Amino acid sequence: MCGICGFTGNLIEKEDVLTRMMNRIIHRGPDSAGMHISDGVALGFRRLSIRDLNNGDQPMYNEDKTLVVTFNGEIYNYKELREDLEAKGHIFANNADTEVLLHGYEEYGTEMVKMLRGMFAFVIWDLKTKTMFGARDYFGIKPFYYTQINGNLVYGSEIKSILEYPEYKKEVNPEALENYLTFQYSVLPETFFKGIYKLMPSHCFTYKDGKMEISRYYDPQFIPDESYEKEDLVNRIDEVMQDSVKAHMIADVEVGSFLSSGVDSSYVAASFHGDKTFTVGFDYEKYNEIDYAKALSKKIEIDNYSKLITTDEYWNILPKIQYHMDEPLADPSAIALYFVSNTAAQHVKVALSGEGADEFFGGYNIYHEPFSLAGYQKLPKGLRKGLAACVKAIPLRFKGKNFIIRGSKDVEERFIGNAFMFNEAEREKILKAPTGHYDHKELTKPYYEKVKHLDDVTKMQYIDVNFWLIGDILLKADKMSMANSLEVRVPFLDRKVFELARTIPTKYKVTDSNTKVAMREAAHRYLPDMVAEKKKLGFPVPIRIWLKEEKYYNIVKEAFTSEAAAKFFKVDEIVKFLDDHRDGKVDNSRKIWTIYMFLIWYRDFFEDGYQGEAA
Repeated sequence: MCGICGFTGNLIEKEDVLTRMMNRIIHRGPDSAGMHISDGVALGFRRLSIRDLNNGDQPMYNEDKTLVVTFNGEIYNYKELREDLEAKGHIFANNADTEVLLHGYEEYGTEMVKMLRGMFAFVIWDLKTKTMFGARDYFGIKPFYYTQINGNLVYGSEIKSILEYPEYKKEVNPEALENYLTFQYSVLPETFFKGIYKLMPSHCFTYKDGKMEISRYYDPQFIPDESYEKEDLVNRIDEVMQDSVKAHMIADVEVGSFLSSGVDSSYVAASFHGDKTFTVGFDYEKYNEIDYAKALSKKIEIDNYSKLITTDEYWNILPKIQYHMDEPLADPSAIALYFVSNTAAQHVKVALSGEGADEFFGGYNIYHEPFSLAGYQKLPKGLRKGLAACVKAIPLRFKGKNFIIRGSKDVEERFIGNAFMFNEAEREKILKAPTGHYDHKELTKPYYEKVKHLDDVTKMQYIDVNFWLIGDILLKADKMSMANSLEVRVPFLDRKVFELARTIPTKYKVTDSNTKVAMREAAHRYLPDMVAEKKKLGFPVPIRIWLKEEKYYNIVKEAFTSEAAAKFFKVDEIVKFLDDHRDGKVDNSRKIWTIYMFLIWYRDFFEDGYQGEAA
């Protein structure tokens, strides 16, 4: 796992600029650094040494040094690819997985990317044709950002590298803010920094003579196969998961595993045959998973290292979290992920984690909704819409109100992922200058159109794979682990795992009483019932409680009444959200947190005489 950055063109002081870009992401690769500078390009690399510790430095070249690559990630099928390429006459100089990218590109051109199994973001520069080819992995595990300035491409594993490029002028993208308020993460291809974009997952690009061509090379669609017998399916799930965990264990350093009380990380931890697991909890009994994790670790005979996060620790680290995130993220569990990464990094360089199981195998509690709404939605749609309009007009909150409102909507209208913070009317009410660009249905519609023939649960999974997984789950996993110079690998998010998961019929994913039905049965082979059947929690965080306490209420109120808040929000409206929550009128904690995280991010990058470090 490493960090990459660079630019095309012949900027004055190329080396100095590239050095600053590389230094900004030194946390991604503290072990060594390398650069390639030649006519028309500057490529930078920071290394976290995991494989071929003595010979795996980058940039790396092919035999005649006409191609050069910088690469962030891991290729798990590199040995098979290498055997194929050697049989075709290619000569390898080392045992690092990076080199298969070079020889694969020589042999197969851009089609090479379709052969990879792993997580990756890379660029290859052709010194003869002055062409750059780059790609991002299938599911978006590794990040890649870019901008185009005066005919040159500037890119990096993190946005903060690009901010060091002298010709980029930093500016907030108001459309990103507006849609963030709905999704709780940066959902548009254009980031919060105007003119800086994400290369989306499953996409590759070619850049030549100032022109960038981007194409999608893979689309992770679901194709349920109703012919499966349950026992056969459970066997296949366990077989592919054991294979994936084994592949993700390949390293020349020790590998550990994150462990919460849930089935996903527990299944991985019970399968990886390592020696160390890592857990965090909060100093509130309901929000502490450490006892669960220690009990399971004892049962499977693995050492567990834990960290109890105090409330003050959590709040004090928030500026650093948003700095490392690059863009605002309002998921409270990101901070827990920072601390578990920090705990793991004191013992290992690589840790396995359970991300992706919910999206692939149907694990989120919201996936029950099509079952709970099924009876109500047999009523005529016009009647349901009328009832929803009536209850919306009642200012009081009461049991069943949300059910009637959501039941009046088709899944395409009501579901955008696991977070829905502010609807369009609400965000217009609090924003000082709303742009009115995009609503949630406009962003998700092209994806729903691709799966219109599938059932509602599978539609929801496809939306989550293309929105929530990319914008929230994998963003925080990468940024929080790399902030601690730790490589996190995700065995569920494996190409072979998905090729099976995509075929699972809904009856073996979600029922009216359970989620991840078939996967849980596979996990049962390794886990006690109390873990295998445990309800989905994620990293539970007590922000609802904190925001009612005077100390933390005042911290947030100070931010809500600041000059920065007044630039973007109607201050009276957002303070009312805070006051109503403190007074117990309504639980506004997630909406408050969404605004507050943006304001912390804005202070990090646009105030306090930004020097490239969190305040």
